[in-house]
Parts: sequence; structure tokens; C-alpha cells
Amino acid sequence: MTRKIAVAGAIWTVALLASRLMGLVRDAAIGSVMGVGADADAYAAAFRVPDMLSNVVSGGALSIVFIPMFTSFLARGEDDRAWQAFSRVANFIVVITSVLTPIIWWFTPELVGYFVPGFDAERTALVVHLSRIMLPAQVFHLLSGLLSAALLARDKHTIPAIAPLVYNGAIIAGGLLMGSAEGFAWGVLVGAVLGPFLLPLVAAVQSGLRWRLTFSLRDADFRTYLARALPIMLAFSIVGFDDYAWTWFGSGLPEGSVSTLQYAKRLAMVPIGVFGAAAGYAAYPTLARLCAEGNTAEAWRTILRATRLTLFLAFGSQVVLTVAGPDVGAAVFGTARISPEQQIALGACLGCFSIGLGAWSAQTLLSRGFYARAKTWLPTWLGVAVLVAALPFYWLGAQLWGAPGLAVASSSAITVYAVILATLLKREIGSGPGLGDFLLRVLPAVGVGIVVGLALRPSLGAPEWTRVDALFRVIVLGGVGGTAFLAAAWGFGVAEVREIGAMVRQRLTSRKGLGR
Repeated sequence: MTRKIAVAGAIWTVALLASRLMGLVRDAAIGSVMGVGADADAYAAAFRVPDMLSNVVSGGALSIVFIPMFTSFLARGEDDRAWQAFSRVANFIVVITSVLTPIIWWFTPELVGYFVPGFDAERTALVVHLSRIMLPAQVFHLLSGLLSAALLARDKHTIPAIAPLVYNGAIIAGGLLMGSAEGFAWGVLVGAVLGPFLLPLVAAVQSGLRWRLTFSLRDADFRTYLARALPIMLAFSIVGFDDYAWTWFGSGLPEGSVSTLQYAKRLAMVPIGVFGAAAGYAAYPTLARLCAEGNTAEAWRTILRATRLTLFLAFGSQVVLTVAGPDVGAAVFGTARISPEQQIALGACLGCFSIGLGAWSAQTLLSRGFYARAKTWLPTWLGVAVLVAALPFYWLGAQLWGAPGLAVASSSAITVYAVILATLLKREIGSGPGLGDFLLRVLPAVGVGIVVGLALRPSLGAPEWTRVDALFRVIVLGGVGGTAFLAAAWGFGVAEVREIGAMVRQRLTSRKGLGR
């Protein structure tokens, strides 16, 4: 079981790392074409309306809810019933999106006015245009989620893992070919069809896909799916609506604030995507099987080990992104269209978003502990409560500190959510130690790494604001800060330092053996 998770984790780590690197190339292309300004603000905000369609149809719930159902049927040898459930859920998606997509397209101007009330008429009109181009892409993303779930339930991870590479490649191509925000929007649509949808579809067909034209609201399996997905469909959780919150409050700040927040959040999501998402995707099918078998003790140990390792890597990334924030932005987005003052603002937002890096990564695993037990209500409504409670703090952050204040509010909200989620999950299935001792040891190490890295900045002099100089500063500041973090973590007795060291030595030894 552990080996299966390790193999799946390796696939997802490599694929997501490649995808995030491709994402950095995509963001560099966006920065070089649009910089920080009205067009970039509009493109960042244009995702909100299409994302709403995905949220309404519970795009995030497709894999989470469907994998345990599909897995349980396969485990009992009920393959025909598994594909029947797949068909009815897939046909439900087709029917509901066929109805909702034209309705949302028609009311896009009103929705955009609600999501970005602070934009002027010109930026609002561009957001409407871009939103309408990208809206149909969500239909293909939704179907992709179900197709990928069917593949993951059968431990076929490769195609779902590499599909985002095609998606990001299409966005880059569209934006560079047309040289505008509209080009990136068309790339989103074309990429959604070619990558997330077609690749899993072909793989599923080769694996025996049986998609039938059948649909029944009275079907017991479909009702089970709907009952489990319903809370995610109806709820406005902090996980799904954090971007809406800082976009709404950020639209009233000076021009460029929304795109600055978007750039910073995307950079922060790179390690989140690699560590948190990889662990979540890899472990979830196994967690679903363990919970179906009633082996909750092993499920908790699996979650705990994966969460500790994910948090350790995320905290190390936080150190690097905090001490070298402006330099990371300059290295990725360039300086041709982004001024030094804007780079400093971007770095500040990146450092503030990085405060929640560990929480964003951990909640991916922690929530799956509940989902694997077919309990979708608790984590979802907890997320709603945290979002509602946090909204005044988003407003206060924007009023006091502008865009960085919104990033602080975002990080604080997701941290509160992750802490409560971990506490409740331990009560639900935990036996033995939790995360308390680990956090008491690793958080001081984070502080040491950040202090050492920031103390080194003045000695490097003023930034030259070129990509080469920025990359040099990232390597030096990140290297020193990261090394200080590792040394402090080792001194404080964080076991993951030795675990990662053993993994690296094992890899190097195996490669030397192959070289002979």
C-alpha cells in the first residue's frame, strides 16, 4: 500500500513540478505581454465568472466524491455498476452545464459588476469579454474531473497528471500569438479541450470506458453522489472563494492591485501545487480504500505522515519566497512591463501569501480524510464559517495595508481553517500523536530561516531589476535562508530533515549503481 502511494506520489510530484514550471513560463508570458495594469487586472478578474460555473456544479467535488464510490464498486467486482454510476453523473454534468452556461453567459455583465465593483467601465467591459470567451472551458474541466476520477480510482495517474501541461502550453501559445489578454483567454478555452478533457477521455476509452446515454434522478447511486456533492455545490467555502474575496476588495484599490495579487498568489501556489496537490492526489485513492475497509488507524497514520512531510516542504518554500519575494517576481515576470515599485509590491504580497503556504498545502490532505469517509458536510461548512468570519478582516486589511493586507487576510483565514480541520480530523479518526509536537519544532526553524535571509539582503546592495540579477539574488537569499531553515530544523529535532536526507542519499546511490 505504501509503495503504491509512493509510486503515485512520484508521478504526481514530477508531473506537477513540470506543470508548475510550465505555469511559471505561462505567467512570465502574461507578465511580458500585459505587465501590471488595466489589461492584467481584467484578465485576472475574468476567471471569476467561469469559476462560478465550476463551483455551482461542484467541480471540486467530482474527484473527491466520485472516487470512493467508483473504488468501492470496483473492489466488489461490480464494474458494470461503476460505469453506470459514471454515466449518470457525466450525463448530469452535460445536462446542467448545457442549461447554466448560456444563462451565465447572458448575465455575465451583471455578474462581473458584482465581482469587481471598483473597476472602471473600460476594465469592466474587458472582463466581460474575456469571461465569455473562457466560460465554455469550464464544461470541459468538469467532464475532465470525472474522467480523471475514473482513472485515479483504478490507480492510473499518469494522464491526469500530465494533462495540465497541455493546458498551460495552449494558454502560452494563444497569448504570445495574439499578444493580448484576449489571446490568453482563447488559450484557456483551447487548452481545456485539448489537455484536461481529450487526454483523459482517450485514456479512459483505452481502459474500458463505458459511457452510456442513461440518466435517472431516482437512481440510488446518483442520489448518493448528489447528497455527498450537495454541500460543496451550495457552500461558499474559504477554499473556493478566497480569490473572490480579495478580487472584490482589491477592485477598489489602485489600478494594478488585482493583477499584483493574482501574480503573487500564482507564485505562492507553485509549491502548494507540487507538494500539497501531489500528496493529495496520490494518497486519496488509498485513503478511500482504507476507510472503506474500516482501517481508520492506518488512514490517520497515512494522512499524518504525508501532512508532516508536506508541511515541512511548504515551510521551507515559505522561507525562500519571503526572503526573496521581489526577486522571485522579477525573475519570473521580468522588468520590461513591471516597474521596480510594482516588483516590491508584488514581493510584499508574495511574502504575505506565503504565510498561509503550509495551511493551503495541508488542507488538501486533511479535507480528504473526511471525504474518504464520505463526509463532505463538515469541511465544507467549516470553510463557509471561516469565510464569513474572515470577510471583515479582508476589508480591514485592504483599508490598512492595501494589496498586502488582503494577502495577510487570505493567509490568516486559510490557517484558521486548516488548524480547526486538523483538530476535528484527529478526533474523527486519529489515534496516537498529532501535529502539535511537529509544529512546535518546525515553526521556530521557519523564523530562523526568514531572519537570516532578510538579514543578508542589505549586503547584496540595491537590486538591478534585471532577470539575471534577480535570479542570482533568489539563489543566494533563498539558498542561505533555506540552509538556515534546514540547519535549525535539524537542531530542533524535526524528523523530516533526516527522512528527506535519507531519500536523497538513496536516490543518489541508486543512480550511481545504474551508472556502473
